[in-house]
Amino acid sequence: MALTIKALMEKMPDAFIPEKAPGLDAVIQFHFTGDEAGDWYAAIKDGKVEVKEGVHESPKMTLTADSGDYVKIFTGELDGMAAFMQGKLKLAGDLNLAMKLTQMFKVR
Repeated sequence: MALTIKALMEKMPDAFIPEKAPGLDAVIQFHFTGDEAGDWYAAIKDGKVEVKEGVHESPKMTLTADSGDYVKIFTGELDGMAAFMQGKLKLAGDLNLAMKLTQMFKVR
């Protein structure tokens, strides 16, 4: 069964590695286009992640991608940096946070 954006976002708290984000207090907004278009955000604080569907009023970073491409990035089928360079992944806000994203989350 193919991984859906909803399932992927629900797995984020379990995939979070708090040791890779000491002292981080940030909200990451995800804007998905394509087959599973929608908005989600992940609030990282006190070594935990809370994921909700919707739009946050003041995210530190916004990531925009086609839902299918994002699933491939998360599962390692598509390199995040390559997707960014090809324009498949768009980032706004704190780009340093974007670089840490792949280290802070691990698909288990």
